[in-house]
Amino acid sequence: MSKSNKRTTQKMQKQTKRETQKLQKQGGNKTTSMIKMKKLEDLGANKFGTFGGVFTPCTLTILGVIMFLRYGQVVGQSGLINAIIILLIAKIITTLTSLSLSAIATNTRVKGGGAYYLISRSLGVELGGAIGVFFFLAQAISVAMYVIGFTEALSDVVPLEIQANFGAWFDVSAASAVNFFIFICVLIGAGWAIKVQYFILGILLLSLISFFAGALGDMRLDNLYQNLQPNYVDGQSFFTMFALFFPAVTGIMAGANMSGDLKDPGRSIPKGTLWAIVFTGFIYLIMALVLAAACAPQSLVSDSLIVKNIAWSKTLVVLGIFAATLSSALGSMMGAPRILQAFAKDNIFSSLRIFSHGSGVNNEPRRAVILTFFISQICILLGDLNAIAPIITMFFMITYGMLNLSTFYESMTKNPSYRPRFRYSHWSTELIGALGCIGVMFLISPVWAIISISAMGALKWYIARKEIEARWGDVQSGVAFERARKNLLIIQDERYHPKNWRPIIIALSGGVWSRVHLAIYGHWLTAGHGILSLGQIIVGNMDDLLGRRVNQEKILKKFIRDNELSAFPAVVVGSDLTESIKSLVQCHGLGGFHCNSVLLGWSTDPERTKDFASLLRALVGLKKSLILLRTDPNKFSRWEAPTGTIDIWWRGQKNGHLMLLLAHLLLKNNEWRTHRIRLLRIINSEAGLDEATNHLNELIHISRIKASAQVIVAKDVTTAMRMTSVRSAVVFMGFTPPEEGQEEQSFKNMTKLSDHFSTTVFVSSVGGMELDA
Repeated sequence: MSKSNKRTTQKMQKQTKRETQKLQKQGGNKTTSMIKMKKLEDLGANKFGTFGGVFTPCTLTILGVIMFLRYGQVVGQSGLINAIIILLIAKIITTLTSLSLSAIATNTRVKGGGAYYLISRSLGVELGGAIGVFFFLAQAISVAMYVIGFTEALSDVVPLEIQANFGAWFDVSAASAVNFFIFICVLIGAGWAIKVQYFILGILLLSLISFFAGALGDMRLDNLYQNLQPNYVDGQSFFTMFALFFPAVTGIMAGANMSGDLKDPGRSIPKGTLWAIVFTGFIYLIMALVLAAACAPQSLVSDSLIVKNIAWSKTLVVLGIFAATLSSALGSMMGAPRILQAFAKDNIFSSLRIFSHGSGVNNEPRRAVILTFFISQICILLGDLNAIAPIITMFFMITYGMLNLSTFYESMTKNPSYRPRFRYSHWSTELIGALGCIGVMFLISPVWAIISISAMGALKWYIARKEIEARWGDVQSGVAFERARKNLLIIQDERYHPKNWRPIIIALSGGVWSRVHLAIYGHWLTAGHGILSLGQIIVGNMDDLLGRRVNQEKILKKFIRDNELSAFPAVVVGSDLTESIKSLVQCHGLGGFHCNSVLLGWSTDPERTKDFASLLRALVGLKKSLILLRTDPNKFSRWEAPTGTIDIWWRGQKNGHLMLLLAHLLLKNNEWRTHRIRLLRIINSEAGLDEATNHLNELIHISRIKASAQVIVAKDVTTAMRMTSVRSAVVFMGFTPPEEGQEEQSFKNMTKLSDHFSTTVFVSSVGGMELDA
């Protein structure tokens, strides 16, 4: 930091201290003063503009080692036509990705972390975290690729007798020394490194001028003609050349990686990145034409330093190669630690938390720089340029694909918060960009593509398994919302058919803990094929009970989460229990997802008989099927189905269809899979035995539900039912809500029928489903 900046920062800190003391005297809080302090410190920190912070890093990273040391090989083997196609495909992918990058960068306040920050805030912590790891590794390994490229050029300049003193270790020693030099430059700080890049940019442009000047005298039409067609050597193809070239254009993220150090990321990232793509694309296009016209195909294929050898000044080109490789390495060494720092700040892996700390007023990620150095050094010891480039291509392709996908999701979900100031990105371009990245991965190497995607999927699964709570909104909730909204409208508009009937049940479980059996049976009866809501009524004055309502809803949510139920809480405050239940049943739900069934516990209070029967009649009048569960809560074993059969006593189709369907749904649960369904009927004469049995078997056949039919001949219905179902797990019986004045007798009969059964489910159906649908 300059002396003037230091004086400015010190002055601002003193000013903040005075304002903090003033606030404290006035009763202000520390949080306000801390915010002011942070703002003032930010003003004193190094903040870069579009040219220095985005355009220069992007340009220097793109015009790097591949351009000087491998572009001739790409043109020579692919031929001029295919080389231009490779350039166009690569530029189209990076341009589409840059459009997506620009859209997200202008839609949110961009902090440090570049692409990782943008993707994680869109696609969520799991996928964002997986991408963060891949993107960091891609950038760290890129440092090694650029340093190895520098060493190749250095080997051509250093006399052989000097190299002989090092033996086989010359390349590794030189690369390690350069890597250490880059490490020290970045460790000092981004401000110093950015200033070095201006000097490097000047050398790079002079070297390109030298190349074009020298190549003009060698340009021949016969060379151009020979270089039009491919000239692949053994094992090489269009896609291997693409994989070799693509790392040359991955520098589009160099500016975004510096997002935390930019004055105005939302303005600088789109402008600087797109101008860098246009400028470097023009350079690569002209360079391909010049190489094809100035060199014979064999020279392009075999001479990795062809750019130097045909230049006007070899010294300038060598300096240009050094400048390009050093600047690219410098850009990656600056970008990778900032990705890791942002990743560590999100605390996805607690072991990486130490890398979240920054140093100085600029919050330099020095700990992350050290780790990046060690990773790049390991790659220097293990790899070579041709081996490293395809691996980096895969890592960058995944990152770019996910960036495009996150922007596509943001566009498609129509989230009101997605309002990018950058207007040139469309969902179609974002989708094409995502598909293009994934497609190119498989075209380059299906095996490595599968390995890369599988590794990312495994990492995503691991992060999700850790149940990390994201502290930011992501696009997944937006995707779910938009999908739900559209599906609700479709269900609302489409004509209902009994074939599509599903149980949408409100279980009036109250405070849950005293009526756990209702919640669990509700879960069993929906069996993942319907929707369950747990309803609770709080009787009293709403103004006095609003706090209790919020608390009870939290308790319900915790119960649902702890028991892994697929259910929703529904808590209502009302002055009257019966009227509140009616209101809840009428209003709960949305569109085609209004409840069609109500699950209630068995009432044992004789004084509430009339009120209970009135409620049942009202619910039937609201076209809700009734499910009354009678069981002994004290004998109920949570999540353990009782032993025995599932018995359905058939007394006609009115309630029979729903009883058979609910019994079938019970079997869909793991706890009930080994049970079997019996469809039972009582007749009073042997003469009708065959006909009744055939009728039940026909119902079973039509319904396509696995069950057995049994017809009992008996005069005493109650006794026959008791003897047949005394060891059953659950008994289904139909009923009709008692008419006014007959409540006491009706409930007495139902009690008599179910007294000897462990669990009885009384069902009153309002229709809506058909067994043969």
